Amino acid sequence: MASPYWVKTLLKKSFSSRFFLARLTHFPVLGNLIEKALFENDDIIYLAKDSVVEINHDLAGREDMVMPSQVLEHFIIRSNYRFIMNTCICRESEGCRDYPIDLGCIFLGEAALDINPKFGRLASVEETLEHARKCREAGLVHLIGRNKLDTIWLNVRPKEKLLTVCHCCPCCCLWKVIPTITDKISDRVAPMPGLTVAVTDKCVGCGACINDICFVNAIRLVDGKAEISGDCRGCGRCVEICPSEAIRVNFHGGASVEDAINRIHGLVDFT
Repeated sequence: MASPYWVKTLLKKSFSSRFFLARLTHFPVLGNLIEKALFENDDIIYLAKDSVVEINHDLAGREDMVMPSQVLEHFIIRSNYRFIMNTCICRESEGCRDYPIDLGCIFLGEAALDINPKFGRLASVEETLEHARKCREAGLVHLIGRNKLDTIWLNVRPKEKLLTVCHCCPCCCLWKVIPTITDKISDRVAPMPGLTVAVTDKCVGCGACINDICFVNAIRLVDGKAEISGDCRGCGRCVEICPSEAIRVNFHGGASVEDAINRIHGLVDFT
């Protein structure tokens, strides 16, 4: 049975407590219970922004270039069930002023049929592709994978038949807890296979990429130059903000996209 609407209201009111919950995961027994209850078998991939791949590789306008968003399009086209949420619960909970609240998550797979219709609507392939395009144009970053939390609060089963697609902003995303939560949980949220972000010699140490840009705080200034840690999830926001064009996304095109698709295929029956 689908979750009643009041569950969403409760979730919004408790959303800010996610950082407290993340800190609790470091307590041995309690942390294991939280991990098993809320994050067990999660496997989530951040898709780098198409725009930063175009910037770095001088590919704007080339129709033959394989882009990160094609991972999402692959699953939208092939799924028999597509559900678009009316709002983003993260941005709605935080009262976001920088990104659209009405661009909500997409859920794919048979379990999406059981989502409370008050939360959103079933959609066609064309509607869902257009929704995803609007999210990219608004500057949001796609996140795709198996997310146990969604099966819990939406009360849909089985979890193996629900594919989550979030459209994340740097200010409100649930996964801003990554720097606080245990590595065992945070490692389940990863960049695209084969994708890396690196600082080049063009960096002048201006610090533009440091302030409220990276949602996992993976960038810092070291000896007057930006340095990106292994915590980077490859969203590419720092590439866009850098006035010196000193940060580069290394993206292996078709290989990265194919690897991401194959990995997600093994996680969820999205048809």
